[in-house]
Amino acid sequence: MNSKPTISVVIPAYNAAHYLTDTIHSVLAQSYTDWELLIINDGSTDTTESVVNRYCQQDGRIQLVTKENGGVSSSRNLGATLAKGELIAFLDADDKWLPNKLAVHAEYMHSHPEVGVSFARVELMNSDGSSMNKLTSNQLTQLQPQEFLYSNPTVTTSNVVIRRDLFHKMQGFDQTINHSEDMELLFRIASCSDFKIEGINQTLVQYRIHNTGLSSTLKNMEDGWKKMLEKARQLHPDLVSKHYASAYASQLQYLARQTLRLGLPPELGVDFVNRAFQADWGLMIRQRRSMLIAITIYATYFVSRLSANPVMKSLVK
Repeated sequence: MNSKPTISVVIPAYNAAHYLTDTIHSVLAQSYTDWELLIINDGSTDTTESVVNRYCQQDGRIQLVTKENGGVSSSRNLGATLAKGELIAFLDADDKWLPNKLAVHAEYMHSHPEVGVSFARVELMNSDGSSMNKLTSNQLTQLQPQEFLYSNPTVTTSNVVIRRDLFHKMQGFDQTINHSEDMELLFRIASCSDFKIEGINQTLVQYRIHNTGLSSTLKNMEDGWKKMLEKARQLHPDLVSKHYASAYASQLQYLARQTLRLGLPPELGVDFVNRAFQADWGLMIRQRRSMLIAITIYATYFVSRLSANPVMKSLVK
């Protein structure tokens, strides 16, 4: 292994054997070769360890680190602590990179020393790895701190490349936050450092979308977002207070949209939409997408109630 590679790739892995081979192959296929790969096995009970060991024997740049289960943030933080590269590139165990990912980021970060975090466009793929033919269109430049309260322009941590010294100065991911931990870190960087967060107008990441989920997962996402907001409020109380209602409405409409995608009970979607209107009805009305989501949610709920009505059931027999 190179004693001091330019880029350290960190993959947190928990029971990730099913997808991990494809993920590792996407790193091995990089046109840029000056990297090390740290795979943090977070107490997996499947064959994750044996999968990784095969690659460790084949390529000296790959290292397996096994620890007790502590969550994805603890795994990423440990990987960053062990990293030798000037840059750290995070990659989730079920996502993939396009072959020029590291080359593009290395050149961009070298030519833009004022940029502390870079990201790119993301292609969405189904759980089986097939393309959804959808690309993200998030804002890439001139990002202000408050924008990280509403959504995550990087979309996924697999899209993030950060300077190692900056990551350590910011003390890494907050391990008390189980969701939105990436947004919280980016908010800290945007508001407490002199570095910029900028996107590259190229598609470099394939982000796997799993069409399975539980109502409790969305509730946990909401709780994580609230915890992120409270952490942000400790740093900038006036800024967070100014944007809290609108940001909360934006988050709730996102969760409502997920109930449709995951086929969850329509009552849950209605709850999210109702609370979004309560938080900031003006934002919901102004944004065409938010209104379309709300109308779809209410229509889905109405149809489900009609279909459950005994009279309607008798009419369709």
